[in-house]
Amino acid sequence: MSKRQADRSDLREQSKATSFTSRRELEEKNEMGEFEDNWEDEIEEDEELVEEAEEEEGDGMDVDEQQDGEETPEDLKVYLPGQPLAEGEVLEADPSVYVMLHNLDVRLPFLSFDVIEDKLGDERKNFPATAYVAAGTSLPGVRENEVLVMKMSSLHKTQQDDSDDEDDPDALDEDPVLEHRSIPHQGCVNRIRMMPYSQNKHIASTWAETGKVHLWDLTQAVESLDVPGSSSNMSQKPLCTIHQHGRDEGYAMDWSSLDAGRLLTGDNSGKIYQTVLSQSGIQTDSVAFREHRSSVEDLQWSPTENSVFASCSSDQTVKIWDTRNKKRSAVSVRASGSDVNVISWNKKASYLLASGHDDGVFSVWDLRTFSPNAASTPVATFKWHHGPITSIEWHPTEESVLAVSGADNQLTLWDLSVEPDSEQDGQMTTHEEVPPQLLFVHQGQEDIKELHFHKQIPGCVISTANTGMNIFKTISI
Repeated sequence: MSKRQADRSDLREQSKATSFTSRRELEEKNEMGEFEDNWEDEIEEDEELVEEAEEEEGDGMDVDEQQDGEETPEDLKVYLPGQPLAEGEVLEADPSVYVMLHNLDVRLPFLSFDVIEDKLGDERKNFPATAYVAAGTSLPGVRENEVLVMKMSSLHKTQQDDSDDEDDPDALDEDPVLEHRSIPHQGCVNRIRMMPYSQNKHIASTWAETGKVHLWDLTQAVESLDVPGSSSNMSQKPLCTIHQHGRDEGYAMDWSSLDAGRLLTGDNSGKIYQTVLSQSGIQTDSVAFREHRSSVEDLQWSPTENSVFASCSSDQTVKIWDTRNKKRSAVSVRASGSDVNVISWNKKASYLLASGHDDGVFSVWDLRTFSPNAASTPVATFKWHHGPITSIEWHPTEESVLAVSGADNQLTLWDLSVEPDSEQDGQMTTHEEVPPQLLFVHQGQEDIKELHFHKQIPGCVISTANTGMNIFKTISI
């Protein structure tokens, strides 16, 4: 069974204790959430100190004296994950390593979200940035959950202490703006995925804890975010509900990037179904792909072959399938000694597949070495995370860059093109040494569930956790 189900009691208790108040005066009482400015109070306090100093300044020269308890650069040190914190020590984000960093507190936690493709252009590098996402709430035991369509705008660059931000209009000290549309959803949303944008339609699929897969047309919700005065609450029913999985819920889901409208869904009993959405209607196969002996955890369509897909399972295997043969997979490899939670197929180097495991290990596989009659070994394996890997994704344009998140509250960025030292074999078993391929460690979220690169904003990463969502861009990529 999927490990994600064990989180539900924690989510229920946390959602009861989560509250927020909007910084803007909004008419609706049931608001989505708010952005936090981690440095706002500090900046305001600095301004007050400057004003007081100007009032007290005389003809003589004053010497700045360190106040008792005032933090000095010597008091700050780099923190490596796994190190214990001494009493009174807290983690603080270093703004100098972020081009952009914003935190969104949410009323209910999201297990899953996806980035919505917009019409604002590709390769966007200017600020303030704007991003659209779709997410599903995950309040177990409550039938009325929500599908949320959100617009995050006025995402300014992070202010740097050593730069003149007054001359940089992209780094204004202004709060980001969050707008949302809410659509009722029956049951916890285990996973949500957006179909690649086609024919001016924003189509999404959701895996519900009820064992149903729903298809939604979110076009109206997305477009209404750009219309002032539109209501936040929308009454909408699914385009279609897939019943083939019976009462078996699941998490695995992926849309084809080559054939618009082709959807794969996998459940906790090991079954995988294919659904085709076309102009003539919606059709789900009556016969499942079935070879996994346990829950199907993730699915990925091939980025180059429209009849090929990959699956991973808690039976510790990764399988490659041809849609023309439902009886057995084309290739199966034992990828781990623990559950294989997530996989990602490299869209720029289509022979590379990454897998994340329940023991905290993630591996990179060369599919050209896969053989039905021989064991395969990964080309790289890393043991940096000390909790189950919860999400993994290749950079959409940089073929060697990979993002990984774990239940250890870390989101890491890796560049696998960096050559390891001669004494290293690409494997890490402890935190005593930092592997050269590790570019960045992002922290501050608790129990990270999922991450995605924003394909239209180079280097931008969005992640969801029990404590909210982060959207950030580092200086590393």
